Amino acid sequence: MLKELLGEELYSQVTEKLGDKKIMVDDGNFIPKSRFDQVNQAKKELEVQLKDRDTQLAELSKNNKDNENLLNQIKDLQALNKQTTTDYESKINQMKFDHALEGALNNAKCKNSKALRALLDIDNVKLNEGKLEGLEEQLNKLKESDSYLFDLETTPANTGGLGNFGRGGAEVNMFDFNFQSLK
Repeated sequence: MLKELLGEELYSQVTEKLGDKKIMVDDGNFIPKSRFDQVNQAKKELEVQLKDRDTQLAELSKNNKDNENLLNQIKDLQALNKQTTTDYESKINQMKFDHALEGALNNAKCKNSKALRALLDIDNVKLNEGKLEGLEEQLNKLKESDSYLFDLETTPANTGGLGNFGRGGAEVNMFDFNFQSLK
């Protein structure tokens, strides 16, 4: 083919100069060495990348077991967090209930709230929107049966106590006291 392209005379000169070296002409059937080297290098790089991916997949498989442990730890922590939140809300609700109960006992003029709480059926008292349901009935029963727990006596008005000079209808002036009668 080269002989046909160059002609007989030129072809003989070229072959004479080249000696035993061969010339390849690319007619679409052959791949030049530079292109072959380029493709071969790309193949080698892809093989290395594939080997790296296989190694990474093996590591991921090993780490997947660790991830399963990690997921279990996360689930345990989430359950613990939920339990802690529930406990916290329960304590807050108990504090609200105790505060409302203490206020209600003070309003009922209780002398000793601890003693009175021991007599109450707390399970039947519920806090609903800031109001204690079921307490009033129990307090009324206890006022009848154990009235000593309550300060039910009120000081009547106009009894002549300190600062209240209205008893007896006559006003007493403390400055008109006769000191000579004491001699």
